[in-house]
Amino acid sequence: MNFDLTKIPFSCYGSYLAFSILPETPERKAGLYLRSVRGPATGGRPLQEILLMELLADGEPIPFEAEAEAHRLRLSAGNGRQAEVSFEAADSVRFRLRGVSIRFSMATGAYDNFIPHTNGKWMLTVNTICETKLMFAPLEGRMESDAPWQAENCEAISILFHPENGEACEFAIDEFIVGWNERQRLDSFDECLTNAKNAFANWMSAMPAVPARYAEARELACYIMWSCVVAPSGHVTRDAIFASKNGMIGAWSWDHCFHALSLAEAHPQLAWDQFMALFDQQDASGVLPDLINDRLISWSFCKPPVHGWILNRLLQNSNLLTDERLHEIYEPLSRWTNWWFERRDDDRDGIPQCNHGNDGGWDNSTVFSVRPPIESPEISAYLVLQMETLAEIAKRIGKMGEAQVWLVRAEELTARLLEHFWRGDHFVGVQAGGHADIESQSLLLYMPLILGRRLPQDTRENMIAQLKVPGEFLSPHGFATENLKSPLYRSRGYWRGPIWAAPTLILFDALMACGEVEFAGEIRQRFIDLVAQNGFAENFDAQTGQGYHDFHFSWTSGIWLALAHEAFEEKMIRRTGREGT
Repeated sequence: MNFDLTKIPFSCYGSYLAFSILPETPERKAGLYLRSVRGPATGGRPLQEILLMELLADGEPIPFEAEAEAHRLRLSAGNGRQAEVSFEAADSVRFRLRGVSIRFSMATGAYDNFIPHTNGKWMLTVNTICETKLMFAPLEGRMESDAPWQAENCEAISILFHPENGEACEFAIDEFIVGWNERQRLDSFDECLTNAKNAFANWMSAMPAVPARYAEARELACYIMWSCVVAPSGHVTRDAIFASKNGMIGAWSWDHCFHALSLAEAHPQLAWDQFMALFDQQDASGVLPDLINDRLISWSFCKPPVHGWILNRLLQNSNLLTDERLHEIYEPLSRWTNWWFERRDDDRDGIPQCNHGNDGGWDNSTVFSVRPPIESPEISAYLVLQMETLAEIAKRIGKMGEAQVWLVRAEELTARLLEHFWRGDHFVGVQAGGHADIESQSLLLYMPLILGRRLPQDTRENMIAQLKVPGEFLSPHGFATENLKSPLYRSRGYWRGPIWAAPTLILFDALMACGEVEFAGEIRQRFIDLVAQNGFAENFDAQTGQGYHDFHFSWTSGIWLALAHEAFEEKMIRRTGREGT
């Protein structure tokens, strides 16, 4: 497997370092960069490039071809001249040069500095782009630096490694935050390569099987999930999967649910860590942060309460939820559920509201074209499922009285949802307070279908019939997030048109719950093919299938793996059934 460094960074499980080829901007040259994925980068998705990397021959930059695999980045300049890069550990990168030199350069700002350390090592303190430190340790060959000091920072920084006598050169870069610990480098570079290769192979071997024709896509999906993991640091209390190691460096409070689902069978402890990572930062009021990374806990928004639905899926289909884990999640999930009624129901009508499209996860959906707060029906639908899941957990841990209370509340909310939002043949949004209807052609208003047979038959039939009409929501590749005939549809409109992984999974489950097995399977297959052909992008053009935005997107990868695995299991069941007759 080789991947494109202009779209997918070279990184490894647990690391806060990544390598990417970036385009030219007014602030930077085009080229290969060593980047940091430490917080707080969120607004504008900054890529946090620290060092430009160039290969040199006779002191001048030379072109090279970059070849990236899970365990190695190779930069080839022809005639056997090359640089190789591999992760010795999550916080340590090894380099080997043959016939070339390599130069790292950095435009500096306040307090950025590069100073000598011990035994020929030098320490780079990065302050302006993010906050981290890098220790440069020469192992073979020579290291030179040019970093003129000007009172409080270096004017510019240039670091050069080149072979002794024109042959080989090896060195390491260690990333750290507080103090650097001397590392015993007992492994050769080739041993580091083997260790890194085995680490990824072991990870991938446990991941879900998919139909054979998707083997290449499976490997890339596994790499993206593996390489999006960061180690505990700061606000990140467990191994956590970031949305991406491109610009979206953080764990969002609904992405983590889908990650848990995709990892439940293969890596159960990591799956549970994903689910709990955001609950570790839960506010006393019950709300979960919008996102976390090592330096940031963002409370500006929240995300929809899909947690109960995902937990129920896990209860039915995996062995992840032990009694200990059910006890661990019960109270936090209860507080998160109650928060919606206690803190997000300003008009006290028993229907929770969103104060921004971000709160529902559909940032710019046309449901939010009018001023919030908005009461959107899918939030209540998710809460119905969440309360039912809480009832099931309560039963399992011996809280029978509380289980009954949750079931009564779920039934009452289902009735209120239908009365509040259903208009004969479709759902609407409602502006909180005055309760004016919001007519929208957003797919968001079809998410309540996740309630399945809890909805009246005519409600289900109306919604499913509308979803089946080609050229409206249904495109050749799946469900558009805005009706294709809507005047507000935009092919690259984020939540106003493109296909996304999460709504696809939600509606797949919804259709299955409604007994629409064939249609659900068709939607699943369209999404599997869409992603396999166009990459693990953040979202996709509903009409052309083109991927948009970020191609190192972990929830696309995880959801794709989950859906492709279900397709594989169904195929195996059919084959076994035929063979057994």
